Amino acid sequence: MTEAQPFIFVVDDDSAVREAVGNLLESVGFRSQSFASADEFLRACRPDAPSCLLLDIRLPGVNGLDFQEVLEKSGVRIPIVFITAHGDVPMTTRAMKAGAVDVLTKPFQKDELLTAIRHALDLDNAARAEEAEVSKVRARYESLTNREREVMDLVVTGLMSRQIAMQLGITEITVKVHRSRVMAKMEAASLLELVRMSERLKPKPRR
Repeated sequence: MTEAQPFIFVVDDDSAVREAVGNLLESVGFRSQSFASADEFLRACRPDAPSCLLLDIRLPGVNGLDFQEVLEKSGVRIPIVFITAHGDVPMTTRAMKAGAVDVLTKPFQKDELLTAIRHALDLDNAARAEEAEVSKVRARYESLTNREREVMDLVVTGLMSRQIAMQLGITEITVKVHRSRVMAKMEAASLLELVRMSERLKPKPRR
């Protein structure tokens, strides 16, 4: 299967910046799409491909930092590289604490921008790979019966079959049967692997 070609989104109200960045990205083989505002970006149909967002901090309407929060709350996961002509320490600190990949001050160097973009794409690829693996694990977990899920949830806490049997009010032999089925359905080769799968299924805390 051919990997999807990366896509770079540029949100900046300065048309000259959009054009210059777009030309640069095209010259190194990146696909890109530019927007004059955060609202335009939200309304656009975006391809499902490794991507990153070059986001101006000072925008008309909602500014870049507030838009970063909007994306997070909306569940839109995309690495952000901020670009600004008026950066300061508090602004940069806020952006980085909220998960920005980098904050670049205009006029930035070509290599500086491309390095930040490639780092952002590496992060997005890693996140997509993890998301795909979690989806596989979740599908396996959903194939378990309610009783098998109960047994699995207790097994990963370190309880022995005898203790699980007492807690669930079933025989130890029944627990062992369920445990064997859990290992098979989850495709877990060891208890440690099953524990790791269980951890992957837990909701990730918000920043």
